[in-house]
Amino acid sequence: MSGFTLTLPAGSAGAGARLAGQCWPAPGTPRAAVLLAHGYAEHFGRYAHVAARLNAVGFTVYAIDHWGHGRSDGTPGFVPAFSAFTDGMALLLGHVSAELPGVPLVLVGHSMGGLIAVHHLIAHQDAYAAAVLSGPAIAASEPPGAVMIFISRLLSRLAPRLGVLALDAAGVSRDPAVVAAYRADPLVYTGKMGARLAKEMFEAMGAAQAGAGTIRLPLLMLHGGDDRLTAPEGSRLLDRTVASSDKRLVIYPGLYHEIFNEPEGPAVLDEVVGWIEAHLGQGGTA
Repeated sequence: MSGFTLTLPAGSAGAGARLAGQCWPAPGTPRAAVLLAHGYAEHFGRYAHVAARLNAVGFTVYAIDHWGHGRSDGTPGFVPAFSAFTDGMALLLGHVSAELPGVPLVLVGHSMGGLIAVHHLIAHQDAYAAAVLSGPAIAASEPPGAVMIFISRLLSRLAPRLGVLALDAAGVSRDPAVVAAYRADPLVYTGKMGARLAKEMFEAMGAAQAGAGTIRLPLLMLHGGDDRLTAPEGSRLLDRTVASSDKRLVIYPGLYHEIFNEPEGPAVLDEVVGWIEAHLGQGGTA
């Protein structure tokens, strides 16, 4: 493993912020490089087992902690604008492309990272051979009504850091050990989501739904059927909307939100690995 730091450039909503990064290199010459976007309130360290599985088949893995997450600069539960997240992924893409020129790239995004990934693909899909979305936050488990949307926009202006939404850690996994580790992890944010971030998330979901029709690269969408944190309907909507002729949707009955951390996680990772291997050499290149 090797760490690195990226700095958001002038003009970004998070200009000057330092983003912590990590590379898990595959032995020898990598067959592909996987760029990983983690979910809300967590950090890339929770994906070490995912990176190990991908390393085992020759894929080098890169990730950053998003603005305000993990060891990166920023305020947990808050973001000045959703673009601070997507700017970070664009930086990571540039970093990986410079380190591994000519190596096929694959994007993997989970939860809020799946939402970030959709926005990133709308702008940068030609850089990738394929993409995988795990429980993407495209539709809220309880869609906000008009009053809630109005209040969130108002609070976003008047009290942007005011906590308005709490994530239910029990919905992360059916494995009690995973939930306990999540709650005990000092790099996991367990406070409430601030009003600005909530507003930015809702608006980013709407923009992703509106722009998904421009996505045309091979796309694998995976979702737990009993996910209480992000609605499976979001993945179904993507499946209906994206222009990709090569796409696959898998809804796992009974699984909760973090499908990589469910008891069936190894089989889910097998699905991911098989999809990536089947699409190396297809789609875009770095």
